[in-house]
Amino acid sequence: MLITVDGQQTYAYTGARDLDPAQPAVLFVHGAGLDHSVWILQSRWFAHHGFNAVALDLPGHGRSRGTPPPDVPAMGAWLVACMDALGMERACLAGHSMGALAVLEAAAQAPARIAAAALLGVAVPMPVSPALLDAARADDHAAIDMITLWGHAHAAQVGGNTAPGMWMTGAAVRLLERAAPGLLHNDLSACNAYDGGLQAAARVTAPVLVLLGRQDVMASPRNVGPLMDALTHASLVQLDGCGHMMMAEQPDAVLDALAAHLRAAA
Repeated sequence: MLITVDGQQTYAYTGARDLDPAQPAVLFVHGAGLDHSVWILQSRWFAHHGFNAVALDLPGHGRSRGTPPPDVPAMGAWLVACMDALGMERACLAGHSMGALAVLEAAAQAPARIAAAALLGVAVPMPVSPALLDAARADDHAAIDMITLWGHAHAAQVGGNTAPGMWMTGAAVRLLERAAPGLLHNDLSACNAYDGGLQAAARVTAPVLVLLGRQDVMASPRNVGPLMDALTHASLVQLDGCGHMMMAEQPDAVLDALAAHLRAAA
């Protein structure tokens, strides 16, 4: 479906279901250079199991128009504006990587409106390699190659997805190649510059699931301690043999963790 947010056309995938005001809602937010399609399995399941599920394309991403938000606080404010555009006074939020930072900000900016939050592949702070930033600034394909290599655990790079024939690294490359020039650098720079994550976490009142891959080298689980300490109501789940691109690498485990957390809070 198409909605208007801050005067711009925004694409939202709803699992081919109409929104029902009587049902709880969950908004899904993608990571840097990506779009709503990374959430297809999880969002579709929620849409067919009692939720209004809305997987968003951030401005300038996927099918959404507009200028990409320049920083994480702006992304958080945009998510709250999306809730307004959808007529949702209260909702659950789930975000991956950059999207997790956006969710964290939204939950801090409008704590009374967030029923629950899930932060996947998150690190606070989330520094980005200078080599990756430089390649993204130049729109060099090496940036896509680095993300693909670093973003998938070894098992994902040799196969083994639960969907027969699924080429995880190839799919990631093709999706990142669809991003407009400059978009990946904008997103990575926003992650790298964000320094208010722990302060935002302290303002979050909703129950929060932090979901990490044990083999994630882009958002290492070794650094999660300060975030967990800053959150008031948080639980931590770590997936064995999983890297950063967890929705593709272990889709069922991700869905199970989200379903347990969000259904309990809705």
